Amino acid sequence: MSELVDAAIARKALKGSQFEMTYGGVTSFMRRNYTKDLTNVDVAVSGVPFDLAVTYRSGARLGPRAIRAASVQLAELTTFPWGFNPFDELAVIDYGDCFLDPHNPMTTPHAIQAHIRNLLDHNVFPLTFGGDHYITYPILKAMAEKYGKGLSVIHFDAHCDTWRDDDEDSLNHGTMFYKAIKNGIVDPKHSAQIGIRTWNQDFMGMNVLDAPFVHEHGVKTVIERLKQIVGDRPTYITFDIDCLDPAFAPGTGTPVSGGLSSAQGLAILRGLTGLNLIGADVVEVAPAYDHAEITAIAAAHVACDMICLLAHDKKKIANQESQ
Repeated sequence: MSELVDAAIARKALKGSQFEMTYGGVTSFMRRNYTKDLTNVDVAVSGVPFDLAVTYRSGARLGPRAIRAASVQLAELTTFPWGFNPFDELAVIDYGDCFLDPHNPMTTPHAIQAHIRNLLDHNVFPLTFGGDHYITYPILKAMAEKYGKGLSVIHFDAHCDTWRDDDEDSLNHGTMFYKAIKNGIVDPKHSAQIGIRTWNQDFMGMNVLDAPFVHEHGVKTVIERLKQIVGDRPTYITFDIDCLDPAFAPGTGTPVSGGLSSAQGLAILRGLTGLNLIGADVVEVAPAYDHAEITAIAAAHVACDMICLLAHDKKKIANQESQ
């Protein structure tokens, strides 16, 4: 019986799931093994507890912990609407958090980049929890080292994060995509932003499917458009939880009314099968402003569906090869 307790630290195999109390035990993401061993790992979940780049309310440093805690209920059931257990297909671990020195904040970008570089050097898909949205910039730098510059990005957000900032060393969660595009890391022509509802005089050439577009044209059109934009290019998904309306995600630093519902956001994400995904993140969960964990719950569902996307495509490829 003891072997059924605290699978995150007791499970021997990387794949599979087992019954546990949702309200007890070690809260790794979806009860996956807590380990630093990357041998035979497909996906490594890790946190970057950083929020020194915010322009309004801090608190997202506690986001990774909140997302993990909210994920335990997802671990006990077959995933909806997928109808399978993604951990039968993929070896997913919880790698813990990237170590940051809060007393030397300018070392943070290098620490994040090295953290992701290590995962990529082991051919592991990084699924990262923020922290504020600045963390995506050093992550993309590491991605470009492996996959080359000109990456495609699918960016869910209320904010475009392409406001002008020519200081490469500034820590700002509203300017990192300006820098990523300016430095050639991201190809705006083959990238898209969904749910935007803040204005910028220059969107840096990004394809913007703002919140009114989603509301007017619907999920199916958005999915079709996104697949046209990114094609089969190496694609990174970044999901700022404030893409969702504050009614569905109040626990964030810069909430903006008029956003997507959790149903819309998840439906779009679930439709992104068949892409050449290389990494993903969920950012800007600030639990101090949350109510009944609804923001963390939404973020946990987003992260779960990101894993299910990978599992779905792996299953599809395996079925095709067996025929």
